[in-house]
Amino acid sequence: MPDILLIDGLLSQAFSSFEGNVEREAQDYPAIACHKGCATCCTLRVTATAPEVLLIARYIAWAKFADGEINLAKRVAKANQQTCGLDEAQRVKLRRRCPFIMQGACLIYPVRPLACRGHACYDKQACVDAAAGRVERIPISEPHRLFRGLIQNAMQSALRDSGYAWSLYELNQALQLALNDESCDRRWAGGEEVFAPARIAEVNPEEMGKVFEQIKFRASSDAEIAPGTLH
Repeated sequence: MPDILLIDGLLSQAFSSFEGNVEREAQDYPAIACHKGCATCCTLRVTATAPEVLLIARYIAWAKFADGEINLAKRVAKANQQTCGLDEAQRVKLRRRCPFIMQGACLIYPVRPLACRGHACYDKQACVDAAAGRVERIPISEPHRLFRGLIQNAMQSALRDSGYAWSLYELNQALQLALNDESCDRRWAGGEEVFAPARIAEVNPEEMGKVFEQIKFRASSDAEIAPGTLH
């Protein structure tokens, strides 16, 4: 129970902070084109922290839907077979849709990770073109991108300082590990990096450590973090 309370409390604060800040800051920006039923960007590689992976794994364990029970664990395993080890560019080229998308809707929407919450676009056609490989850049929402980075890095910094594994992991592979081993939450809470095989290799721990120190320094001095500082 303490492990569950730790994960739920941490992510409840992170998600509510993200939603509140984006809602406030996005008022001066155009409306985003994202809506229920649009899953164009859901072929991208998704990264997540260990608490996010564990929350989704627990959600999968009991989730049932109106049209009967759906074997989400089986869908994750199948997706992981096709995507394991691929970098972001290879994932886009593969065009393999997220295993949680059915009829354009996300089956884990209430517990989706910050990476999904922080990806929003102003132009639906640009998303379609990007998914087809016709363009490389899309007009993303700066408030979504900014606060995803700020909150995710702050959460990782707090995990690091408290002795927990704080890396970013590829979602499909990490989820399969969690679904195959019910002790993952307890072991992670004990300081073990249970999702190490799914760790995102492109993230340099030393560089991230420097970012975390910047976060703590600026927070302690009550200075605002400028847009574009964190990614």
